[in-house]
Amino acid sequence: MASTALKQASATPPTLQESQTNALLTLLNLNNPVEPSNNPIQSASKGSSSLKVAAPSGPPVWKVLVLDQYTKDVLATVLRVQDLRDVGVTLHVQLHSNRPPLPDVPAVYFVSPTLTNIRRISQDLEKNLYESFHLNFVEPLPRALLEELAAEVARGGTGELVEQVLDQYLAFISPSPSLFSLLPPPGAASTSTPNTAAGPLAPSLPHSTYSVLNSPGSAEQQIKEEIERVATGLFSVIVTNGHVPIIRAPKGNAAEMIAKKLEQKIRDAILSSARSHTPSLFAQDASGLSNLQRPLVLLILDRNIDLVPMLSHGWTYQALASDCLEMKLNRVVVAQPQKRSYDLDSKDFFWAKNAANPFPQVAEDINTELDRYKQDAAEITRSTGVSDVNDIAQIDLSANAAHLKTAITALPELTARKAVLDTHMNIATALLEEIKKRGLDELFSTEEAISKQTAQAILEFLRNPKADVFPTAVDKLRLVLIWYLSVPDNVISKDDITELEKELKAAGADVSAFEYVRRTREISKMAVPSALGGSSTPVPGASTPGGELFKGFSALSVKITDRLKDGGLENLISGVKNFLPANKLLPVTRLTEALMDPSAASNQSLQETDDYIFLDPRAPRNPNAGLGISGVGAPGGAGAGSGRARRMAFSEGIVFVVGGAGYVEYGNLEEWAKKTGKRVTYGGTEIVDPGGFVQVLESLGKASS
Repeated sequence: MASTALKQASATPPTLQESQTNALLTLLNLNNPVEPSNNPIQSASKGSSSLKVAAPSGPPVWKVLVLDQYTKDVLATVLRVQDLRDVGVTLHVQLHSNRPPLPDVPAVYFVSPTLTNIRRISQDLEKNLYESFHLNFVEPLPRALLEELAAEVARGGTGELVEQVLDQYLAFISPSPSLFSLLPPPGAASTSTPNTAAGPLAPSLPHSTYSVLNSPGSAEQQIKEEIERVATGLFSVIVTNGHVPIIRAPKGNAAEMIAKKLEQKIRDAILSSARSHTPSLFAQDASGLSNLQRPLVLLILDRNIDLVPMLSHGWTYQALASDCLEMKLNRVVVAQPQKRSYDLDSKDFFWAKNAANPFPQVAEDINTELDRYKQDAAEITRSTGVSDVNDIAQIDLSANAAHLKTAITALPELTARKAVLDTHMNIATALLEEIKKRGLDELFSTEEAISKQTAQAILEFLRNPKADVFPTAVDKLRLVLIWYLSVPDNVISKDDITELEKELKAAGADVSAFEYVRRTREISKMAVPSALGGSSTPVPGASTPGGELFKGFSALSVKITDRLKDGGLENLISGVKNFLPANKLLPVTRLTEALMDPSAASNQSLQETDDYIFLDPRAPRNPNAGLGISGVGAPGGAGAGSGRARRMAFSEGIVFVVGGAGYVEYGNLEEWAKKTGKRVTYGGTEIVDPGGFVQVLESLGKASS
């Protein structure tokens, strides 16, 4: 038993996305455990990073899956239709739709715990729609609703149909292995609505925690409910992760309130399982290693700690896709030349490898992968005598059997790889057009050195963009906001602000967001990111056009031109500069470093994080009841012990931002984690694209005026 536990501990722990996927597959397998599989669902390239999905044990039981809008998003992010079929789901339907009875088939319900849903389930039971009902709720079912369900079942006499009623703790979306966001509250617009930054404002904005917590119109009760909702969602993440973390958060804001609520929820869950002798919610307890290792720290931060990354023009593949294209969950929509949507997830070998890479590098890699595909295809055609790799009917049946076997084995993999490369060719083409049209390379390079820019330089940029470059009004507004938030007070004069506002209005921008940010800075004196950042030494040769990576652009241009055969894009790359992001830590990454790797952090960062609250849900409440982990002072109490005594290194961390997460910040944190060998999972109440965050600031500006 102990050796099994030690083997589990020594193995690479699953990512949050893998843990969620396995929990979903167990749920779909009628809550019978699934056997881990070493084979990815799809491996389109050797050595590719792909989400591994467990295989169900035994033959599948054919079943119907019933979802609502929220759980559909959870499922669609990590599983495909084929994955559902593999676990026996023959039909998936919406809860609130007209469904024909299938009295000889079991049904798995995976829904939100709402009164409307409970009543609809009761109606289904009364109609005997299915052979048996396995009821799974995405987050804990409140006692009042459980009693309502029990009363309805008793009234209808349908108790024998209900096989299971389970809380699943899956109320979050995990679009990447180390990225997550919480589900929006029932009744709210989806937080992952497509980016509409360049167009008119959406008629109804998606739910925004940042807006609720910062709006002067929010009632105290509304704020309390939001904090409770966020703490509950974060509890789902911790349960799915399986480890009880040490919780750290700055004092005096929503992050501290959420941290304390979360600690209480974890403490109650541990106590409840100990008293009732039921299995713990945390896998760590089950392995018996809870006191041998505590590798996890959870850092909860408030979005106001740094607004700049939410507004920045990114230069990585995923940041550009989020900013320039419609991106909802893992689906990207390319509008030109014709509207097409593409699924991007960790099963896509090219996305898994390149999502966090600078765009010129992505262009180079498309070129490399296309050449590799052509070589592999040519090898098959040479050995089998087929003139076209897509036409298997041409294979000469009298040829060598070994060659035939090789061709039949390799063709599906080649076809899948070609489809992936075509997808990314189309997305890269669309992004290149946006970069060229809006001058995103110039915006990015200006923002990378924003603390060195003067008001006059920003005004000049707004008034006289380069020929054939048309940044949108929102692009200009974002640049002004970033400059305003990145320079010290003594650099900004009232005349500068008046001139900037005048230029923004002339460009057609709504200056409500600028007004809100100015008021917020005056009230809270937001920390200046340039003063907080780590080393801002740029990568040598990073901004040299014609550098090693620049050929990626020209190669991609040639490929696109060859493919489209119209010659319209051959000069597309010519004015686009090649930049690599400067090698610097953004504030959230800097604070994460101070908590996870204090020996490498700056004194300023350590002084800041030493003052953060320290919550250990496992420790006794009485500070005098003994030392905590490694003698780190008295845990449990927010103010117990000195900050310096609590410094320790962590191998794994979760960083959660109350008020929204963004791809620029995510990329910066991932890059740091890769360099230091740490495992960091990043998330927020929502994942917001820059245009969407500008809309949130505009709505707050209007509400405050």
